[in-house]
Amino acid sequence: MKISSKVWLIVIIVVIVAALVSLYMVYSRQTAERDELNDRLSEAQTLLPVLTAQKSELENQLASATSLLNTNKAKFPESVESIEYGEYLFEIADECNVDLTSLSFPGPTNKKVGAVTYSVVSLSLPVSGTLDDIFEFIDTIRTDPRFASTQVKSVNLGRGSATISVDIYGYKG
Repeated sequence: MKISSKVWLIVIIVVIVAALVSLYMVYSRQTAERDELNDRLSEAQTLLPVLTAQKSELENQLASATSLLNTNKAKFPESVESIEYGEYLFEIADECNVDLTSLSFPGPTNKKVGAVTYSVVSLSLPVSGTLDDIFEFIDTIRTDPRFASTQVKSVNLGRGSATISVDIYGYKG
């Protein structure tokens, strides 16, 4: 069987058309994929400045928080040294014209606030003097920078005397 030249021509045309259709389909898929990648690239380029600004803002917040943490750490002593605080209290009592009748330092306890643990020493300060002098003593404890980590818990007044309860906080890093 001999195949005629017309049949060969038709077969060649069909093969060429099939090859062209295949090439067109591959080209169409690649064009669609390229368009999708270009869209994704445009979205990424649009998001980049926003994300860069957010990163910068978060870094600034971190620096600010770190600075605030370091500042607050400096306000809290690493440990509460009873001798130093005892000297300070007697000095303040003398300046305020009150008598600090006794002073004993119990061992520190731990108090956890959030993720931070503090060493806390609770003191009872029995003082005697005039009411004005007692109030001056309390105010001085509240405002003296050496007692920045101290909280006045309660004051029990009597005639010419008072018992002042304070907590001294120390930071436990």
